[in-house]
Amino acid sequence: MTIDMAQFHQVFFEESFEGLDIMESGLLDMEPGQADSEEINAIFRAAHSIKGGAGTFSFMDVANFTHVMETLLDEMRDGRRQVTAKAIDVLLKSVDVLRHMLTSCQDDEEIDQAAVAVQKAELERILSGSADDAGSAAQQETTVEAEAAPEIKAEERIVAWKIVFNPHDNILRTGNDPYRIIRELSELGDIEVQCDAAQLPEMEDYEVEDFYLSWEIKLNKAVEQQTINDIFDWVEDECDMAIVPITEGGSAAVVDTALPLAETSKPATGTQLQDETAQDEPAAALPAKPQPVAKAAKSGAAKGGGGSIRVDTAKIDSLINMVGELVITQSMLGMLGEGFNMSRVEKLIEGLGQLERHTRELQESVMQIRMLPISFTFSRFPRLVHDLSSKMGKSIELEMIGEDTEVDKTVIEKIGDPLVHLVRNSLDHGIEMPADRAAAGKPETGKIQLIASHKGGNIVIEIRDDGRGLNRDKILEKALEKGVISDAANLSDKQIYELIFEAGFSTADQVSDVSGRGVGMDVVRRNINELGGGIEIESDPGKGSAIIIRLPLTLAILDGQSINVGEETYIVPLVSIIESIQVRADMVNMVAGKGETFKLRDEYLPVIRLHEVFGIKNPKTTNISEGLLVVVEGDGSKCGLFVDDLLGQHQVVIKSLETNYKKVEGASGATILGDGSVALILDIPDLMRLAKKYQPAQFLKSA
Repeated sequence: MTIDMAQFHQVFFEESFEGLDIMESGLLDMEPGQADSEEINAIFRAAHSIKGGAGTFSFMDVANFTHVMETLLDEMRDGRRQVTAKAIDVLLKSVDVLRHMLTSCQDDEEIDQAAVAVQKAELERILSGSADDAGSAAQQETTVEAEAAPEIKAEERIVAWKIVFNPHDNILRTGNDPYRIIRELSELGDIEVQCDAAQLPEMEDYEVEDFYLSWEIKLNKAVEQQTINDIFDWVEDECDMAIVPITEGGSAAVVDTALPLAETSKPATGTQLQDETAQDEPAAALPAKPQPVAKAAKSGAAKGGGGSIRVDTAKIDSLINMVGELVITQSMLGMLGEGFNMSRVEKLIEGLGQLERHTRELQESVMQIRMLPISFTFSRFPRLVHDLSSKMGKSIELEMIGEDTEVDKTVIEKIGDPLVHLVRNSLDHGIEMPADRAAAGKPETGKIQLIASHKGGNIVIEIRDDGRGLNRDKILEKALEKGVISDAANLSDKQIYELIFEAGFSTADQVSDVSGRGVGMDVVRRNINELGGGIEIESDPGKGSAIIIRLPLTLAILDGQSINVGEETYIVPLVSIIESIQVRADMVNMVAGKGETFKLRDEYLPVIRLHEVFGIKNPKTTNISEGLLVVVEGDGSKCGLFVDDLLGQHQVVIKSLETNYKKVEGASGATILGDGSVALILDIPDLMRLAKKYQPAQFLKSA
């Protein structure tokens, strides 16, 4: 049997990136001068797990770098070093470097040793700093220990530790290295090791993947028990062990050597109070198994576009239950098929109804498995706001609402970059400098809100700020200057705000490394549209602005309207449809600069004849008054799709065209209809761009 190390690598990288998220979140919550032992302990344990795993898989650069971080965290945890803003900042930057190192290891690329060396020097500079860095926390600890010392009897002081380490026989198959544990113990101090090889079998019975040794180890140093526990964290589920204190009197408590790590005894000495403080409180603060993150590990399998997702067992149970119901229904229908006659029609109809219900429930259960909380996307923004607000000299508070709102995994993966761009814009252009805010009668600290909610079958994400709002006149001036529009007489405020989504459009007076280059907002809208969503802007000058994004809950199933053009059937996403109308001939005009248009209330909208765009030779009619116009909206523009007929609304399963065929302009995918035929799903924004090639007059820029 050959061990496939790729799966162990994948688990290591997934858990390491989760650990980095825990570290980053904890560091952002830390306040200078306030040492929260539980918080620091959680960060320390995440770092220690990464170090242990990296050592196991021989990523020694990662292990060595994390060890330096771990040392600084350990000093903070023990109160030997004060928590300073500088230390927090250096640790946050170290998390970034560690993330890059892990990504390089994951992708089999060279680690940027220069960047690692610079950051390692920063960590070591803090570690070797003056007493100011260690601060009053260490002095306070010394005072407390000095006062408590008389109560501790000499014969009860811990001078060493006895450790019984009995690895399970499968420890090698889990990717762990028991010899690494012993090496790490030797780094704490002088050790004496006694190996028990009694379980070694005869050569003919020896299995190379099984482990047969156990050890009794004496550590000749009075370290904290938690320090020893931390070394065994990585293998606590793959071994039986006991940790026993040895006091100055030479005694060691008698314990059951088969105890697992969580049940090891505590020293019954005069230092018990101190030990319980160090042991019990951090244990209560230990995070449960980390929740999944949007970033899936890119192991060999994942590089092909796959990935992993962790699923609540309740969802799996529901899925299994639904499959069971389907099997029962299948069995019932099978029995009906044997010797079927007309007297059993009612039973057949009942069975088909049951099948439809169970299929729908199964579909919902499967879709739930792909749903993840939006918090996996939102989690990156506290760090972004922290770093950029400090860099720009602004005071900004970030509020995140609705982090538990669930959305499809694919949406989670693709919405991150557009949201980053929008938040950076709010930071740079929206929120004013503290002095300007004070002069305007506002609090010096600005506020950005990230809000997620479910509304009408969609997920709505809002980015709101209490900044200066959009400058309508400035946008209009720039649009006229750049030739984006030719006349502004009839434009509403909403239409003017929409101009910022034009390619290359920017009102920034200065280009910064945060924003203002005129690239991005058009890409943001394109990315949102590719997800089947829409984006709009609200602004109140002097009070703030809001970007509102509406996205489908899932990208696998679509609510659509089927339409007929000639012999072809197409699906129009319901989210894009405003209304469907039948027009009279007198409602259609040829307008100079706009081509064929129809008047809908106070607007003249272009007509897209689908039979011309897709080259359909035999439409049922070319007379616009004999067909229907489906009024749709995409990229902030409206138009009417000329079709022969509407066939009905239903949910369709989206199939990728690029995977199964090739990219088709004007279509986002395809679906298989109930009769087995294939229908294209129209991409409205892309269809409008495609129509310009065939009907350019309809899409000339005009007010």
